[in-house]
Amino acid sequence: MDSEEFDVLYRTSFGSLVAQVYAMCGNRAEAQDCVQEAFIRAWDKRHTLDRASSPEGWLRTTAYRIAVSRWRRSRLARRAPDRALQAERQVEPPDVESVALARALQRLPVEQRRAIVLHHLADLPVAEVAREVGAPEGTVKARLSRGRAALADLLSESERSEHR
Repeated sequence: MDSEEFDVLYRTSFGSLVAQVYAMCGNRAEAQDCVQEAFIRAWDKRHTLDRASSPEGWLRTTAYRIAVSRWRRSRLARRAPDRALQAERQVEPPDVESVALARALQRLPVEQRRAIVLHHLADLPVAEVAREVGAPEGTVKARLSRGRAALADLLSESERSEHR
């Protein structure tokens, strides 16, 4: 992949990858940072990345792993000194539906959440989700089914509580 192809990949994928990682981790600023870092790593590997080998999948997996690593580190140290000293960023607030969905997704088990995000937000077929998460297709289908049912209950519960 040359630099022009990489630029196209960045322009066409950054927003959707941020949305997908945000849905998995629940923090938009963190999702943006993780996707940006994944693109930085991809830049170093751009000569071995190929459109046919799903560079978006590689970026998504890398960004997700970065998010998990950051979460683990932040658990050990309440606030990293460099983040404590930085000025707070201005990020546009998400709309009500996005907040409700993100909150509901956070209440799902991690593997169900990841399967739902990859299948429904990233539009990956079940076989590709299975390959990306390292699970059999049947397991992914079960996670999707259980996750959708739980998500529907959580969203209708949230909607009922808003109307009270």
